[in-house]
Amino acid sequence: MSELPASARVVIIGGGAVGVSTLFHLAQAGWTDCVLLERNELTAGSTWHAAGNVPTFSASWSIMNMQRYSTELYRGLAEAVDYPMNYHVTGSIRLAHSRERMQEFRRVRDMGKAQGLDLELLAPGELPGRYPFIETQDLEGALYDPVDGDIDPAQLTQALAKGAREMGATLVRFCPVTGIDRKGGEWIVETPKGSIRADYVVNAAGYYAQRVGELFKPFGSRTVPMMVMSHQYMLFEDAPAVRAWSESEGRKLPLLRDVDSSYYLRQEQFGFNLGPYERNCKAHWVEPSDPMPEDFSFQLYPDDLERLEWYIEDAMARVPLLAELGLYKTINGPIPYTPDGNPLIGPMPGVPNAFEACVFTFGIAQSGGAGKVMAEWITEGETEWDMWSCDPRRFTAHADRDYCVAKGMEVYGHEYAMHFPHHEWLAGRNKRLSPLHSRLEKAGAVFGAYNGWERANWFAKPGDDTSEDATQTWDRQGPWEPRIREECEIVRDHCGVLPISGFTRLEVEGPGARAFVDSLTASKLPPQGRVSLAYFPDSRGRIVTEMTVTVHSDDHVGLITAAPAQWHDAELLVRQAPDGITVTDVSDDFECLLVTGPKARDVLAQLNEGHDLQARWLSISGGGTVAGEPCRLLRVSFAGELGWEIHSAPDSAPMIWDALMTTGAKPFGMYALNALRIEKGYRAWKGDLSTDYSLLEAGLGRFIDFEKNTGFPGRDALLAERNAGPAKQTVGLMIDAGAADAPYMASLWKDGDLVGETTSGGWGYRVGASIAIGVLRSDLAEPGTEVEIDIFGEMRRATVHDLPFWDPKNERIRA
Repeated sequence: MSELPASARVVIIGGGAVGVSTLFHLAQAGWTDCVLLERNELTAGSTWHAAGNVPTFSASWSIMNMQRYSTELYRGLAEAVDYPMNYHVTGSIRLAHSRERMQEFRRVRDMGKAQGLDLELLAPGELPGRYPFIETQDLEGALYDPVDGDIDPAQLTQALAKGAREMGATLVRFCPVTGIDRKGGEWIVETPKGSIRADYVVNAAGYYAQRVGELFKPFGSRTVPMMVMSHQYMLFEDAPAVRAWSESEGRKLPLLRDVDSSYYLRQEQFGFNLGPYERNCKAHWVEPSDPMPEDFSFQLYPDDLERLEWYIEDAMARVPLLAELGLYKTINGPIPYTPDGNPLIGPMPGVPNAFEACVFTFGIAQSGGAGKVMAEWITEGETEWDMWSCDPRRFTAHADRDYCVAKGMEVYGHEYAMHFPHHEWLAGRNKRLSPLHSRLEKAGAVFGAYNGWERANWFAKPGDDTSEDATQTWDRQGPWEPRIREECEIVRDHCGVLPISGFTRLEVEGPGARAFVDSLTASKLPPQGRVSLAYFPDSRGRIVTEMTVTVHSDDHVGLITAAPAQWHDAELLVRQAPDGITVTDVSDDFECLLVTGPKARDVLAQLNEGHDLQARWLSISGGGTVAGEPCRLLRVSFAGELGWEIHSAPDSAPMIWDALMTTGAKPFGMYALNALRIEKGYRAWKGDLSTDYSLLEAGLGRFIDFEKNTGFPGRDALLAERNAGPAKQTVGLMIDAGAADAPYMASLWKDGDLVGETTSGGWGYRVGASIAIGVLRSDLAEPGTEVEIDIFGEMRRATVHDLPFWDPKNERIRA
């Protein structure tokens, strides 16, 4: 056992696969003065009982990137560190029972191609040639991943540990963390073996992460959003037929996943490992009667096979050979879950120089990529891939205990579920309701959750099918489609009203507040009385965020940003604010109604007192009322029509809404707004706007003020890119689409070459076509150029089009 050093550059708390991978990658980056603390032996948490499956498959671009990297790392790790590992690259077969599942597989195959993965679609008749023991009569097809497989989790962890030690890093076992303090800008990590000072600390404590996270609460943190599930897998005795096949072929059977039935089946020795994700699942350590033990190292829960009976029977029907084998062992261990099933990787919210790399449901598959990402966060302050899908700041104050338990159980029971574009998950809802909620319900609103806020996605009419079953489609058509069309036409021809609850609102105040904000953005700030968009780049010129800016004075700037960006964007400012500058979140103090359409001025004129409705586009008007309620008007519209945002106190919004309804305005929802904004080429946060693209690649060059006196992050990188010419450019795409529109990250092709991808797609009801925003190789960005786009496996023709598609001269919005 290593002795505890007095200090370290980084202290990692937790010795599972993720914590050790983080140490390994920090050492690889040259940060060898780092220490990992483990309360017991390495792998004592979820790692030791993990099944060790290593897929690349994911419907998330960033998760696929992370898992792909893991497989690449693991294939060469044993030789690189001279540590033997049982890593079986067997390939895998995912079964599809429906057309919709095959569409998902085609989409993931497309994403895999873009990442260099050779995923293959199989017809039912091809399956026995790959897996001779399978029944195929009710299948639509399958997806084959040649680099899927399984690895011994303990050997993986020990190999990473050996590599880290040899590069100079330190691992201290049997050393629990008992306290945290902070003095002089350093962390003091307390243990029974003494204290260690560190510049940075990482919570990699797995299912203990919430307990460790409580130690950081005095320094600004929150309760880690997580819960713990009981996950069982079963080991079956050897089968002579499996032995004979395996020995004749010289390999193991591919790992089989029946994702519609919700289990995996893997060859284990010459028997099987069956792991279901059951709907009737069980959470642990969430009730006072079931407290989390002080130490659960290398322990399991009692077997609970009764709730798995249906899954066992289904697997035996799929692979009848399984029914002939005896069950000799059951593993039932704790697996941590966040509310969306993705891990926490990134800055610890509210706490300086502290990070989280924890709550991994698939920690073995993701640990390699997670270590890379975590090391980049610490050593560079930014990551190669946009990792918002795993950022700890994506869960804000609404993610309380009940929410985490409800969502964790929902995710576990739907582990292999398809995430359809018009489907909303039912658990953990109604966490944040605006004062307008009952009125929206009465108007027929079908709601979606946005950072916990319930917003109207579309407005149903009597007789419309609003069931969950109706949303189980990738296609454009559904009960929502005629309503979205009607709502877009209202905005195009008359006046629509959209409540946008939960906008993030930040007030930056203090001497030099304007100059401080100016130093962080590439954009020119507006003069007083005006509003503008500002883009905040990282050191490489990539898009960190977009905010709407109003300058009240040199010492007071107001910022409005996306609801999910609440903690992310606040920390962008707080972490860099000099002494004397305060950043205050006032999001709960306001409600917003977007009133937009060619008749918007006429509608507002009937209710307005004191606001100048002739003020030009991008102006601000305060000091007046609408329907007798004090409010501020911003002359902006994300729908791209004449319009205003009405910003009022929450209690005033119902009266304003009622008055608008009596003057002829009609409600519209978020789905219609999305279609309208794509027609205008307006970018969406963490879709079109992410660190996967520079400001120039995203087509935002007009928002960059290279001549500003303050300078800004990424200026040199953007100057170099401007001088060389960006390799990729954002374009519009007019698509000869079929039943479905382009999803996020649909790939673009030209003469058999991959040349770009989409970042947004949908039907444009004002232009009457399927459209998308895409990022395309610069030599193909000329309007009129034809490319192909892969939409759920169908290659469709797309024509490059200038952005915006609708009202390119902004004549309607300036009216």
